[in-house]
Amino acid sequence: MKVFWGLGKFLTLLFWVVVVINLFKPLINPFHLLVNLAGSLLLVTHLLELLLFNGSVKNRAHPWRDRLQILLVGMFHLQSLPAPAPVADVNEEANHA
Repeated sequence: MKVFWGLGKFLTLLFWVVVVINLFKPLINPFHLLVNLAGSLLLVTHLLELLLFNGSVKNRAHPWRDRLQILLVGMFHLQSLPAPAPVADVNEEANHA
């Protein structure tokens, strides 16, 4: 699965490169509008993902780097994050010590 997440990250970054190039040197007539529309919709989607998953990123070692990666590649970065430890296991270890 790591190969698929990595490929998704690569393709998403490649799309962002196309969007940035389209801003400076627009493509032919119908395509520059479509690329701008798709880029703006993807940006809004990634901003919503950033807002929704902010709580799970808050306690990580480098939260701002994770937020930037969510903004760039979205769910592909979220799927590569390790699952959080269950709350019950953390409480048992704290009570035992």
